[in-house]
Amino acid sequence: MKSKKHLSFSSLRKAFSSHLHQLPDNRQQSKIDYSIHDAIMCGFACMYFQDPSLLQFQKQLEDEQNLNNLKTLFDVHNIPENTQLRDIVDAVGSEQFRPIFKECFLRLQRGKHLEQYQFLPELYLCPIDGSQYHASGEVACESCLITNHTNGNTTYSHKVLQGALMHPDMRQVIPLMPEEIRNVDGTEKQDCETNAAKRLIPKIRKNHPQLGLIIVGDDLFSRQPLIKIILNERMHYILVAKQTSHVAMFNAIGQNPDKLNEIQFIDEKQRTHIYEWINNIPLNGSKDSINTNFFRYTIVSTDKDGNGKINFRNSWITDLNLSKQLIKRFVRGGRCRWKIENECFNTLKNQGYHIEHNYGHGKENLCFNFLLLTFLAFFFHQIFELTDRLYQACRKKFGSKRHMWETLRSYIKILIFDTWEFLLNFALTPPKYKPSLLKPP
Repeated sequence: MKSKKHLSFSSLRKAFSSHLHQLPDNRQQSKIDYSIHDAIMCGFACMYFQDPSLLQFQKQLEDEQNLNNLKTLFDVHNIPENTQLRDIVDAVGSEQFRPIFKECFLRLQRGKHLEQYQFLPELYLCPIDGSQYHASGEVACESCLITNHTNGNTTYSHKVLQGALMHPDMRQVIPLMPEEIRNVDGTEKQDCETNAAKRLIPKIRKNHPQLGLIIVGDDLFSRQPLIKIILNERMHYILVAKQTSHVAMFNAIGQNPDKLNEIQFIDEKQRTHIYEWINNIPLNGSKDSINTNFFRYTIVSTDKDGNGKINFRNSWITDLNLSKQLIKRFVRGGRCRWKIENECFNTLKNQGYHIEHNYGHGKENLCFNFLLLTFLAFFFHQIFELTDRLYQACRKKFGSKRHMWETLRSYIKILIFDTWEFLLNFALTPPKYKPSLLKPP
């Protein structure tokens, strides 16, 4: 069972290594003991195997021939101590990781694996959402976001805005290079998700100039300035629009009830699903308001006494034309926003990726760079779930991701594998390799 060569672990890792070898190194050459490549690749290996102690363990395991899994799998020649590793990774500009995200994406695209993610012809859903990945009452840096609480305490935090290609029918997500939400010297106001979105969207377009994208987001993003940026970047949008923050638009809809289209159906649980939509409605009450298209989805159940109860209701806006034929698809697209939280952030937080683990804060980029290495590890794994039958067989055998990675970590602690595929084959059928019974000397 083999994956496509350009999407294999070896090929992806070599592409990553090749990029790292080309990074500028401003350190004094006479004082360099460990390369940028080895330091970053050691960190990546920790994230890849979901084990914050992997580096220390491999350092202890290193034999006289410098043979270990960091060498065979990740081409690490010299393993730095933790402090040295952090210092090196801290000094690397975070934007240096962008080409790796782009390369992984383009390889999937070249292999036609993204075609199954099309939501509409030539259009892909790209939900964006923010998440916190570091919080402390003591550890802080100049980039930290600051929250002063009413009890007098202060919290220092790091947040990120993530975008990813998703589809309602696809379990795997395709992460894009995230945008850090961070304070910058010389600015009076703190950074926020909206400002990060204004930076992220043009960067996505620059990285993928021909990709048809629909930005999907919550109510925070459904404001005219950001919508204009989305449209100027030749993208589309499906954004949550709450009545409390779009009073003028909802009033305009209420004043034109005859223009509000509606279809209903009753499911097997006797719940009524109501789809409503109206095209070409002002976004707000200002003179320069852009027009948008509004749709709403409501689920109503009926109790024993015949009283109706709303189980779910949400509303969205989009620049794409709404119709009876497409309204259900648009609702699925709008609800897909939750996938970036459930399939991406929750996976990273709760399924072994240690996204909130404190690998080190640093003075410049360490905290965010470790997060980027975690996202890249996650990206590799998502690629294998989509394309690698050997990896898929392991996922099926072990049931849960956590169990699979626990098993793989246990193997690399006692055995050295010359390739990633050999490790997976061994994990699938250990008896096939006839491990011998060890006896005391």
